[in-house]
Amino acid sequence: MTVECTRLKSGLTVVTQTMPHLESAALGVWIKSGSRNETTDEHGIAHLLEHMAFKGTARRSAREIAEQIEDVGGEVNAATSTETTSYYARVLKDHVPLAVDILADILTESAFEEEELEREKQVILQEINAANDTPDDVVFDRFSEVAYRDQTLGRAILGTPQTVVSFTPQQIRGYLSRNYTTDRMFVVAAGAVQHDEFVRMVEERFASLPTAPSATPVMDPAKYIGGNIRETRDLMDAQILLGFEGKAYHARDFYCSQILANILGGGMSSRLFQEVREIRGLCYSIYAFHWGFSDTGIFGIHAATGGENLPELVPVIIDELHKSATSIDQKEIERARAQIRAQLLMGQESPAARAGQVARQMMLYGRPISNPEMMERLEGITIERLTDLAGRLFFDTVPTLSAIGPLEHLAPMEDIAASLTSPAPQGKQAVL
Repeated sequence: MTVECTRLKSGLTVVTQTMPHLESAALGVWIKSGSRNETTDEHGIAHLLEHMAFKGTARRSAREIAEQIEDVGGEVNAATSTETTSYYARVLKDHVPLAVDILADILTESAFEEEELEREKQVILQEINAANDTPDDVVFDRFSEVAYRDQTLGRAILGTPQTVVSFTPQQIRGYLSRNYTTDRMFVVAAGAVQHDEFVRMVEERFASLPTAPSATPVMDPAKYIGGNIRETRDLMDAQILLGFEGKAYHARDFYCSQILANILGGGMSSRLFQEVREIRGLCYSIYAFHWGFSDTGIFGIHAATGGENLPELVPVIIDELHKSATSIDQKEIERARAQIRAQLLMGQESPAARAGQVARQMMLYGRPISNPEMMERLEGITIERLTDLAGRLFFDTVPTLSAIGPLEHLAPMEDIAASLTSPAPQGKQAVL
């Protein structure tokens, strides 16, 4: 299952991985542009554009887009993140040409009609309200706002009600012409596809894409700040998110950070799950994660619990961070590697997962990364590297705390920050 890449004369990159045993294919267009590429008055426009792409073109109405893909049993969707946007479809192998045609249509000939735009604005306003009513979503948005204060990286992808209702078709076209250009776009397919045939289809249908931006794409450098934000609400449980500046995709410690997050809170056997949930029963959900961006990252621990458990929960979490800076077992590293290896191999069995994985690698590294190469990178991670990283991540940077719910028992931020200034002596738990 070799990955094949072709760069067209237009600058558009086409990538395929043929999986001959399948009867279906997953394909899509990934754009190296997201909410970070918005200007100050464009907050939320990347996400709105993603919605509007499906609301009619010069050749198809919104209903025809939906009916034509579903008439053949296929599906089409899209997603916006901070640094990327994707439009993707999954169809049986005989209908790959139709999927290519529809994706090209919505990306090159979208109408952006006023009536559809006003209707879709109302849909997104409902989406914003729904997100605000979901505490475990709000806690992440608030975290980003504080960690990257007054920066595009810290803004919610959905935008605000004020910005969303203000957008015009001209603004959408301006963002589109600045960011949706061939040098920033990757057309990727995995499954029952043949590379040369797929390249021919893409070259023909995407020929009208602009090869150069109308203006220089925007993406200000990120500056992690850190801090504290709390929102008291009358809820049954409290959502807390404690985090630190993580590592960018290209940083030496990126994969080391992924392993550390897995050891701390990547599954039921992880340290936080076992100590906090299983042994002490202090929460019903807890996990650690590491997100990488192009120039920064976030390492975080999220927990959901009753407000009365906060005085004990937070010190136990911090105690586990202290322990990770002094002691990690080789068996934990091997378990984390095994979990990542299993995810990689399982992804090989899903055309949708594989297409997404290849697309991300092309955007980040400019080439596909083989599973053996990925595992080789993980093999170089040692106990010493992990404990050193934990010490620098948790005790040499400003923490960020985001919390929502019944918070009267949550310790002051000064006390939490003070407990994270240096590793505690082995065997001594943090006291807040």
